[in-house]
Amino acid sequence: MRESAVTLLEARDVSVCYGETRVVNNVSLTVGSNEVVTLIGPNGSGKSTVMKALSGQLAPRSGVVRLEGSDMSSWSLRRRARAIGMLNQKNTAPTDMTVRELVGYGRHPHHRWYQRPTEEDSEAVDWAIAHTELKKLADRLVSQLSGGEAQRAWLAMVLAQRPQVLLLDEPTTYLDIAHQHEVLEVVTSLNRTLGIAVLMVLHDLNQASTFSDRIVALSTGQVVAEGTPGEVLTPDLIREVYGMEAEVEEHPLTARPRIHLVRRQWNVAEPAIPMYTPEEN
Repeated sequence: MRESAVTLLEARDVSVCYGETRVVNNVSLTVGSNEVVTLIGPNGSGKSTVMKALSGQLAPRSGVVRLEGSDMSSWSLRRRARAIGMLNQKNTAPTDMTVRELVGYGRHPHHRWYQRPTEEDSEAVDWAIAHTELKKLADRLVSQLSGGEAQRAWLAMVLAQRPQVLLLDEPTTYLDIAHQHEVLEVVTSLNRTLGIAVLMVLHDLNQASTFSDRIVALSTGQVVAEGTPGEVLTPDLIREVYGMEAEVEEHPLTARPRIHLVRRQWNVAEPAIPMYTPEEN
C-alpha cells in the first residue's frame, strides 16, 4: 500500500461456497484510498468470486467485508452500490441507447425508480463523461462505438455512481492491445486525479506490473502472495501459480518487472502415431 493510502475496503477471512463446494477460502486483502490493486491468478482461482463477494453480489459463507471499518453485511444493495461501483466482464446495452443514456443508469442507486432525474444527476453524468474523455461521443449510440470507447462508456456509467471504490473484473477482455492500454490509462488517471480506490482483475502480467501499486495472487481460492509488483511477480511465483517458466527483468524506464514467458519444451521424440506421407503417383 502506498504510504499516503488509508485502508478503505477490506476483506477479512472471506470464504465463498457454491452449494457445498468452497471456491474461495479465507481470503484477506485490503484496498487503500488512492491505490490500484490487481488480482491475478489462473482461471478458476476465485478472482471473479472474490469481486462478487466484495460488491455484494455473493454473500460470503464466512468472514467479513468492511468499507472504512464498517461491516457491510447489513447494508442494503442501494447503499452498497453508492459506495462501490462494479464493472463485470460482459456488458450489453440496447442497440438504440446513447452513451449519455447509458451513463445515466449509474445514478439509479441515488434515487427511487419513480423519481425523476435531478440537476445533481445531470451534473454527475456530465462529470463522468468528461473524466472518461467521452464528451464528443456523448450522443452517439453505444452500438456504434469501438471496443475501447464502449468500455469507457461502461466505466463512465459506474463512475456516475460517484463510488469510493471501483471493482473492475477483467476490464480489458475482448479488447485489442491499444484499447486495453487506453482503458487502463483512464482507470489509473481516475485513481490518481480523483482518489478513487481501484481493485481489478487482469490476466496480462505485464499490464498488472505496469498499472498496479500492489498485486494479490490467488491460486485454488487462496491468497498465495501479496505485495508490490516487484515482490510478487517473480519466476518462482509464476511457476507456482501458473505452471509456467518465466524470465523476469527490470524495465529500464519504470524499474518495474517485465515478464517474458518461456516456451514449454515439448517432447520431440518419435511420434506415437506415424505421420501421414502422401503416396507417390
